[in-house]
Amino acid sequence: MKHAILGAGAIGGLIGTVLSSLGESVTVLVRPERLAKYPTNLRLERPSGELTAPAKAVATLTEPVDVLWIATKTYQLSAALEAVQALPGCVVPLLNGVDHVAVLRLRFAGERVIPATIAIEAESIAPGRFIQRAPVVRLNLAASGEPLLGAIVARLGPLGFACQFISNEQTLLWGKLCFLGPFALVTSASGKNIGEILADAAWKQQLTSAIAEACEVATASGAEVSAAQIQAFFGGAPPGMRSSMQKDVLAGREPELDAIGGPIERGGERYGIDVSTTARLMAAIRSKSGLPTS
Repeated sequence: MKHAILGAGAIGGLIGTVLSSLGESVTVLVRPERLAKYPTNLRLERPSGELTAPAKAVATLTEPVDVLWIATKTYQLSAALEAVQALPGCVVPLLNGVDHVAVLRLRFAGERVIPATIAIEAESIAPGRFIQRAPVVRLNLAASGEPLLGAIVARLGPLGFACQFISNEQTLLWGKLCFLGPFALVTSASGKNIGEILADAAWKQQLTSAIAEACEVATASGAEVSAAQIQAFFGGAPPGMRSSMQKDVLAGREPELDAIGGPIERGGERYGIDVSTTARLMAAIRSKSGLPTS
């Protein structure tokens, strides 16, 4: 199959390297100013060893591909899509949040968009070079994608992927957001890692409250989620774990605040649910990041 990667950062690079290592044809979309120096081989450092695999780099996608994987930041999506000038067979977005799915279904034929989520700590350290920090990559996809992607997803298992096809798209999307949202908001607002948050009664309570708010909005949106399971996961998480949003805030980069916290806040207003903890955390992060208040 032919694959294209839009968003050649940590997640896009990881997906592109792994697919190419399986013998799939991979094209990476990069910014025009970076094209000349972009390497012809992708390198992914993993706990189990390094993968090196070839990939073609282009600034504009002008030839059809079977799968377009999108791994941009949510606020970069609209501008990034300008580089896609050929209609892909299907589109698999790996973005944070839930609102991007409707945006993509307006851009492409609705049935072409196969929502997905990915959970892994990874980073891009140089053009074409990526690091995977944890041994297991958790990739969940909408069940509508199984006929086309089932075979290739099955081949990811030996490379450390735990994959599922999920029939309820709301459960798929909110299942990740109910974990990511509270975690990102509390770590970013506090500047603490998960171990420090759990050791601080006040911040631990804010995490518990934010999880409950997110899950209540998710349930009202048609998702099946469990606040108790999410809470239990954090209890067993590595104490030094930090969120990507927290790292962005500390580095002075724009955080994906609207994509991650926005659906919870807007869902609270839509369904009449108290999401005051989420709103306070978002306000604190806006202040720290110099973002305009809503």
